[in-house]
Amino acid sequence: MKLKLNKIAISVVAITGMALASTVATAQEKLRIGTASLGGAYYPMGQALSSMVNKHAEGYEMVPIVTGGGAENPRLVDSGEVELGIAPASLSFLAVKGKGPYKDPLNIQAMGTLHSSVLHMVTLPGSGIEGLEDLKGKRVAIGPAGGGTISIMRNLLSLYDMKIEDLVPSFLSYADGFSQLADGNVDAAFALAGFPTSAVLQTGATKELKFIELGDEMMDTVTGKFPYYSNVTVPADVYNSGKDITVIGSANMLIASGEMDEERATVLLKAIYDNLDDLIAENALAKQIVPENSLDLPIPLHPAAKAYFESR
Repeated sequence: MKLKLNKIAISVVAITGMALASTVATAQEKLRIGTASLGGAYYPMGQALSSMVNKHAEGYEMVPIVTGGGAENPRLVDSGEVELGIAPASLSFLAVKGKGPYKDPLNIQAMGTLHSSVLHMVTLPGSGIEGLEDLKGKRVAIGPAGGGTISIMRNLLSLYDMKIEDLVPSFLSYADGFSQLADGNVDAAFALAGFPTSAVLQTGATKELKFIELGDEMMDTVTGKFPYYSNVTVPADVYNSGKDITVIGSANMLIASGEMDEERATVLLKAIYDNLDDLIAENALAKQIVPENSLDLPIPLHPAAKAYFESR
């Protein structure tokens, strides 16, 4: 009888030990990364970054969160609703300064550089739209209300003495906006996203697209007045456009709260930037990432990021 009780006791201890080991093994700190609406490049990049953390950051689990996009993500990071976010350099700069769409300065810092986004300005042949000045009174899909497209649109339209209110704007996800363009429900669709972006590819599969370009003189004006924008050439074969397209580009960055613990930040940085080949296998846009450029971003680097990139 005593032997049986001992066996039972040993079994209970063994089972309890296994349960505790299982609990320890599965005790992952859950993190969120703010991306954007579906159909753009932020969400797939957020998925790839999450995959790097899940594979290479022991003790952490990260999931991508659908958000309003580049303009909203600095607010979400500042408020603690997400731990990391993807945002354009331009909007991050304004967020830190408390300017533009941000009433007060936000406590965000750069974790590192990512891919660049370009402003897709697309209409259909026969629309009569040749330049931005032709958008007055037109139905235009300009992305979700919290997205980065709206901010850059405001800057561009100001150069033509126009405002968003001079258009008939539709605040739609990129996927929905370009679907509406294909259906003829809007006259033009805009998206600040990496290229190629799925929303544009899907519409181009069934419709001939016409890209709106600003011209060399206006491009020089834009980059002169807004130095956080750049000229980017999208090769003809990306969207079968028949010729290379010159568009406005904006660098993207990974952002975190200035209050993020340095040890956690270092683990996340190593999981992502020590495994760029793995990241590229998950998302081809990661080929554009030049880690050393993180030392030349327009907002302060998180202390852990500064130490990490200086040591590379």
